[in-house]
Amino acid sequence: MGNCLSSSTTTTNLSKKVDKVLPIETVFKLPSPLPTWPTGEGFAKGSINLGGLEVCQISSFTKVWATREGGLDNLGATFFEPSALPAGFFMLGCYSQPNNKPQFGWVLTGKDDGNDVLKAPVDYTLVWSSESMKTKQDSNGYIWLPIPSDGYKSVGLMVTNSPEKPPLDKIRVVRSDFTDQCENDMWVWGDDKVSQTSKINIYSLRPSTRGTKALGVCSGTFIAQVDGVASPLSLSCLKNKDFNLSSMPNLNQIQAIIQTYSPLIYLHPDEPFLPSSVTWFFNNGALLYKQGDESNPISINPTGSNLPQGGSNDGTYWLDLPIDEGAKEKVKKGDLQSSNAYFHVKPMLGATFTDVAIWVFYPFNGPARAKVKFINVPLGKIGEHVGDWEHMTLRVSNFNGELWRVYFSEHSGGTWLNASEVEFEGGNKIVSYSSLHGHGFYSKPGLVLQGNTELGIGIRNDTSKSKITMDTGVRFELVSAEYLGSIVVEPPWLNFDRKWGPKISYDTKKELEKVEKLLPGKLKSEFEKLVNGLPNEVFGEEGPLGPKMKNNWSGDEV
Repeated sequence: MGNCLSSSTTTTNLSKKVDKVLPIETVFKLPSPLPTWPTGEGFAKGSINLGGLEVCQISSFTKVWATREGGLDNLGATFFEPSALPAGFFMLGCYSQPNNKPQFGWVLTGKDDGNDVLKAPVDYTLVWSSESMKTKQDSNGYIWLPIPSDGYKSVGLMVTNSPEKPPLDKIRVVRSDFTDQCENDMWVWGDDKVSQTSKINIYSLRPSTRGTKALGVCSGTFIAQVDGVASPLSLSCLKNKDFNLSSMPNLNQIQAIIQTYSPLIYLHPDEPFLPSSVTWFFNNGALLYKQGDESNPISINPTGSNLPQGGSNDGTYWLDLPIDEGAKEKVKKGDLQSSNAYFHVKPMLGATFTDVAIWVFYPFNGPARAKVKFINVPLGKIGEHVGDWEHMTLRVSNFNGELWRVYFSEHSGGTWLNASEVEFEGGNKIVSYSSLHGHGFYSKPGLVLQGNTELGIGIRNDTSKSKITMDTGVRFELVSAEYLGSIVVEPPWLNFDRKWGPKISYDTKKELEKVEKLLPGKLKSEFEKLVNGLPNEVFGEEGPLGPKMKNNWSGDEV
């Protein structure tokens, strides 16, 4: 199966004119070679059986057609077909990527067990042609939909540089019981310099239902949306029919994944509220409160073994800082030397990928700060809360153990980035930046405004490369990997279903009036617009739920 892991590119020179070198003309490679993974059942073996359909991840491509305008950064996109397919495997669709990034992608190819899971299409329909397009392009491009026979579905499109229909045996369609519904994922390319009847947008695809038990498998293909077409184009993703988890990493392989990719976190040099371990938080005076008995809070055992288990977030219990003011201020500052990274490992995309969620705990989240044009203003108590949980997620291919994407959680959301778009240090370790006070994770240092960036008005998220770092691969704990059964024992604190901080109400209006006094008259109205557009989580003071209570624990990030 060695060919399944190939990653070269054959380029067919179709351009009549030599243009500047684009980022996509460089093939991205991780900074260091992948390790030899510990032995196991099916992880990193090159192919995965979906219950009668064997699939292989191909990242070696032959360029078919490219445009050099439109899309991201107005640099166009390139369309490829997979090359160097292993014996017996067939193409299921072509691959497309924006030209503004190094080439880094894959598509799945398929091989059935002689049970007619795969068939050649009965015909092709021309979806779109670039003949009327006025932007720069390598000759003309044509996008085709394979027409399946009854009981089969298409999971990808064909791309040619000729108006002639592709050969029927060039591609395969998939039996319906091995397919699932899909939806648009990332925008790849679009062009608005053609007539409205042929305007096109290209999107990558992902399964519509995603989570630890969802069966949908991403095929790596794309879909074309063309204005003026009577019925929208329909494609499917693949399905892990038997949901076989044999491709998931075992305990030794998880340890190797962590050591290979575990992020290095840079905290802001002015950060007063550092992370700590959960045990340090408990040992240094954190208290458990019960509704109706607030005058008798109890100390928490180091593992959280005396915390209520199960139940629901009904407001009956919550955690808080020590009562003593000196101890309270100490705990708010955290303790970097004790800090642990808490890892949760789970199957994703029909167990063809492993998601490694890395959770970091901060005892206290600091107050927010706003930027209003050229003025920086503190927002008083707004944004403060006890118990701050932040996370990143690594998405690792179960075909070869290669890192595909990284999710950086940020306030009110987060961002998926391909491995080709993130920073590495010390080999294949990812670099992340924790924002000042708020602790959201970002892929680059600098200022990120949450608000109206065009007007320069918003909540500040400042990050910087400093000497204050946390290496998540040095002090970590694997707290959950449900698919391994009883091998990984979850700590009791993980199953505390309530808030990690109290809910405190204060006069938000008064806090904002203090800020407005610092602003010139013309900026007051703009500041009010910013405040009205902020998410509710910024107001009041309420601790968050723990990691296991978040939607992404058993679902996808977005």
